This record gives sequence, structure tokens and C-alpha cells, in this order.
Amino acid sequence: MTRWLVTGAAGMLGRDLVAALASAGQPVTALTRSDLDVTDRTAVAAAVAEAAPHAVVNCAAWTAVDEAEVHEDEALLVNGQGAANVAGACASSGARLVQISTDYVFAGDAGRPYPEDAAARPHTAYGRSKLAGEQAVLAALPGAAYIVRTAWLFGAHGPNFVRTMIRLERERLVVPVVADQYGQPTWTAQVAAQVIALVQGQAAAGVYHATSSGQTTWFGLAREIFRLLGADPDRVTPTTTAAFPRPAPRPGYSVLGHRAWAAAGIPVIGDWRDGLRQAFPALAALA
Repeated sequence: MTRWLVTGAAGMLGRDLVAALASAGQPVTALTRSDLDVTDRTAVAAAVAEAAPHAVVNCAAWTAVDEAEVHEDEALLVNGQGAANVAGACASSGARLVQISTDYVFAGDAGRPYPEDAAARPHTAYGRSKLAGEQAVLAALPGAAYIVRTAWLFGAHGPNFVRTMIRLERERLVVPVVADQYGQPTWTAQVAAQVIALVQGQAAAGVYHATSSGQTTWFGLAREIFRLLGADPDRVTPTTTAAFPRPAPRPGYSVLGHRAWAAAGIPVIGDWRDGLRQAFPALAALA
């Protein structure tokens, strides 16, 4: 039986992970931001020592991408130093660490899926802060850490694109959606399952990409959401990234490769449409 500790346990991924562990009968200590500030090194060390986990999953993060552009020091404190603090506590206790990361560590200008060992070239403050966390974790735990990058997340326990589109279908006749950004819509419950499989399967330490198979644009995703709602997908119209300027530049291409899973003997997450269909009844019920 694996003992788990999850930081950031009130977030969208954290809640699905804690629920999956509890459902599987795994003992888990779930710490929310109010329970544990990962930027407090002493508090992190005490929490890990008290819980004595075999595995820690660090879901705690600064995720406000645009705000990070004007508050980079604060984002770096959480995503960089916070991750370093958790890694240091794991190194002292002997626990393995799963560090949740992001597609934003890449430039977002590729033409084919980014492999796990692709060079990181973040173009945003958020991406730089998450890359700093990756580097700190790998330096502290070179043989006992998993970097799990994910992207385009949706789930029942937080604001996300899918829930927004469900709401906008009711409120607007026509919904313009960006059609020049490519990625892999990914259900948080499936990311949670991949994290559990990594640890319980004693996979080799390293970098893994936990995103759905296939790819689409935000426009393509929105049209699929409308179909699942029984609405006319033609009410979703294509637009460009330039039409929605944001403080942080959005990657045009966020498709991630999945080769590391095969080496670990763990199946990849299936097609994004399948995950969306599985998650959709619960998401629609929240609207």
C-alpha cells in the first residue's frame, strides 16, 4: 500500500487525484493551499515528515498565466521555489515526487509533437517559473522524480474552457473561438490515473507528457462541445489569436509527444474526444 501526500489538493487536478486515490483505498494526505504554503520551506518539511508518504504529488502552483507577466517574482516563488522546497523535503524523507508541469515550458512554435526531451524555451513568465520548478526537482531528486507535463485541462472542479463553452452555448447565439492554436484537450481524471500508474508501476524517473492523444484547436473543441450539447456546431465561428490579445502570448502549438509511456509499459491517454465524452455528463450537470 502506497502512502500519498498531495499538495494543492483543492485544485482541479488535485481534487480528481485525491478522489481517485480514495476510491482505490490508497491512504492519502490532502493538503490545500490553506493547509500548506509550499513557499514555506520549514512548513513543507514538517508536513512531509508528519505524513511520511511514499509518494508526493505537487499540484500546488501559480496558474494565473496573464498575471504572472506582471507578478513574475511571485509566480517564481510558488512554481520554482515551492517545487524546490517540496523536492528537498522528499530528498530528506526518501519519498518519490511527481511534479506537475506544463506545455508552456516550450516555445509553442513547433510543427510536430514535442518529445519529452525537447529543448525548453518558454516565452512567458508562467512558463519560466514552471521550468524553474522542473529544474529544481530534477536537481534534487534525479532518480526519484517524475515531471508530468500536461495541458488544456478540463474537469469538474474548477473553471476551464469546456465549462465556459457549456455556459456560452446558453447565453449567446454565436460564439467566436480561436482556430489557430493547436493542443490536446485533457480530462484531469485521466491525468490523475496516469500519475497513479507511474508511481504504482515504479516507472523510471524522468519526464512524461500526460495529455490526450490526437489534437485539435480551441475552435474544434468548442464545436465538439456544442455537438455533445445537441446544439448546432456552426454557431461556433473561427477567429484568430490576434483578435483576443492577452498579456501572456499563447503557444500556437502545444501538442506533446508520448514516447516515455511506452518505455514505462503504461498505455497513453486515449483520444481527446473519448475523454470529453466520458467527462461531459458531469460537466453539463454543473452548468
